[in-house]
Amino acid sequence: MTTVRSHPGIRVRHRQDCRQRTDGRCNCDPAYEAWVFDRRSGAKVRKTFPSLAEAKGWRTDTLAQARRGGLNRSTRRTVRESGEAWLEGAKGRAVLTRSGNPYKPSALRSYESDLRRHVYPELGGTRLTDLERRDVQALVDQLVGQGFSGSKVRNALVPLRAVCRHAIERDELHVNPTSNLRLPAPAEPRDRIATPAEAAALLEALPADERALWATAFYGGLRRGELRALACGDVDLKGAVIRVHRSWDDVEGYVDPKSKKGTREVPIPGVLRKYLAEHLARTGRRGSDLVFGKRSATPFTSNTVRRHAAKAWAEHEPPLAAIGLHEARHTYVSLMHEAGVPLETIGDFVGHSSTWMTDRYRHLLPETRNRAAAKLDAYLAASR
Repeated sequence: MTTVRSHPGIRVRHRQDCRQRTDGRCNCDPAYEAWVFDRRSGAKVRKTFPSLAEAKGWRTDTLAQARRGGLNRSTRRTVRESGEAWLEGAKGRAVLTRSGNPYKPSALRSYESDLRRHVYPELGGTRLTDLERRDVQALVDQLVGQGFSGSKVRNALVPLRAVCRHAIERDELHVNPTSNLRLPAPAEPRDRIATPAEAAALLEALPADERALWATAFYGGLRRGELRALACGDVDLKGAVIRVHRSWDDVEGYVDPKSKKGTREVPIPGVLRKYLAEHLARTGRRGSDLVFGKRSATPFTSNTVRRHAAKAWAEHEPPLAAIGLHEARHTYVSLMHEAGVPLETIGDFVGHSSTWMTDRYRHLLPETRNRAAAKLDAYLAASR
């Protein structure tokens, strides 16, 4: 084993049968061992790579980590053991999101499923500190080859990224093996929204007892779980405001909103007030009764609501293109923006933590493009 002269801290590891050991001429594919001395622990941290470039990259990153705060002894836990420990901590609210909030139960169920279905079978037995970027890239390539969409492949890596980030924060991992990956492009975002006239037509085509739910999605922008958990006492028709402070999870029941900004007050426009007033008068529900529950204490079933609405729109003459509750939320953001409401304010109403996310929900209405083209025509005509 010889030191690479131009690269201190890196040694070449030749095979036992390599001629370099006898006449100095290498006839093998050597490995490269890089090391960094950690003053805090008083020990060397070593790692071996198949190429000099990888060894140099690891040593540069690890030296920077050591200068910032030192390195701890590497964990001996496998990817599976680290993942299960992370899940246990997240479920117990000891591990928080990057924004400092507890993970939603539905998100943790999705993470647990992705880890056990896609990550553990290939990487579960690897020690977390031995996990390399090429290993994670091989998993990505395998998932792509199995026909998974770009969005699914990216989502499958989300829990592994969280596990590695958690280990780095605790100095158990020195370099993040999930960074700088070559990932497939995500699927095109859902951009189905309804124009003002289309939203009105979709609502009128529904049975009378289902209009208020969809109107609240179109003109209030509540999430599906928030609609399922909405109580009559949270709807203040006199004050023209809906107070959102909880959501519904199929396993956990009532849960906190998605983020701190999820607890909010949403204004009730006149068009929505009409639907809500008629609905509350028809059902006779009050106080803690659910506004849209199939019973006063039982939330509606999303699939049933969607199926009923799709049937009504398909049987309408002429048939109307179906839309989902989440796309109705996109419609709310687009209509509010078209009405001149700033993105920051819309974000407060829909419970987004950043205007970047609110802007992703915004889509141009056809009349907006038409008005823009007319303005350009008028400008060009005036200039001529």
